[in-house]
Amino acid sequence: MVRGFFVACSMVRSREIMPKEMEQNVSNDPVVAIVGVTGAVGAEFIATMDRRGFRVGKLKALASARSSGKTVSFRGERVVIEELTEHSFDDVDITLFSAGGSISRKFAPIAVKAGAVVVDNSSAFRMDPSVPLVIPEINANRIRDHKGIIANPNCAAITALVPLWPIHQKNRIKRVIISTYQAASGAGAAAMDELVESTRANLNGQLYTPKVMPHPYAFNLFSHNTAIDPETGYNDEETKVIKETRKIFEDDRIAVGVTCVRVPVLRAHCEAVTFECEKPVSEDQVRSLLAVAPGVKIVDDRAKNYFPMPVDASGQDDVLVGRIRKDLSDPSGHSISMFVAADQLLKGAALNAVQIAELLPERVMA
Repeated sequence: MVRGFFVACSMVRSREIMPKEMEQNVSNDPVVAIVGVTGAVGAEFIATMDRRGFRVGKLKALASARSSGKTVSFRGERVVIEELTEHSFDDVDITLFSAGGSISRKFAPIAVKAGAVVVDNSSAFRMDPSVPLVIPEINANRIRDHKGIIANPNCAAITALVPLWPIHQKNRIKRVIISTYQAASGAGAAAMDELVESTRANLNGQLYTPKVMPHPYAFNLFSHNTAIDPETGYNDEETKVIKETRKIFEDDRIAVGVTCVRVPVLRAHCEAVTFECEKPVSEDQVRSLLAVAPGVKIVDDRAKNYFPMPVDASGQDDVLVGRIRKDLSDPSGHSISMFVAADQLLKGAALNAVQIAELLPERVMA
């Protein structure tokens, strides 16, 4: 790729200090475009790059025509939002997409042809055999295999797989059952607004007609709002978790059962996870592995009944893991149950994408 070499030679890891002689020469830093900059994940792209000191020579903010001319703030400056067009990617080195699958399918190949590396947050390319599906804590080595596009996994998959991976490496997981409790943030800013508005209306005794969600959201929960396959009975979110787990773990034999539910929580997903290993596994073994696992924080206080919660996961980079206990339904001692929570907008989306972008130079140069 024309600019793959440029990125490899010019971009450094996010926390390095900029040398004095380069402080006035931002032209050596990558031009980064964000597609879907006005959405919930788009805002987190900006905040995450800023917080992690991600090197950016120029930021291009891209959105639909109705947002053109508005501005977003980045590192103390106002960046004018431009309408997304086929000519938006001239001189762009890295493009972060979070505007839905149809937008990604149309514009990601255009960005690649223009010379950019694309990190896509939609489901458009995840199951494409030629596109790496990456969680940096698990398979960062796959970044080097990209042909212009790298896919960000589903948020529910990321939340479960980050803590499952260190266990799987030591004692292969043959089966996993996941039940999700997914927040409004997974459906975007409009769904978050609807939860707030419908809750306020409900508390005031007012009728609220859902506009974004298919069912009343306040004080309610329902099957994840994606299409149901009439033959299998699984919704799209559940199917994504099953397929993506096998691709990321590179293990087609792993059995995955999942039930995805939307709950009236503003931000951060939770999941109940039970897994069965090939060899016997103990609580202490799991705790020891997770205590040193990257991207994981153990929150497991039985005495105080304090375990992972959305209120604690919100705004955090790590996946919180607790309620680590034997699965009493499996007398063989091969199974463990646990409860996890992660910020869908961060590790489930923006943070994971920025982590991938941070690794682009060393992976290209390797």
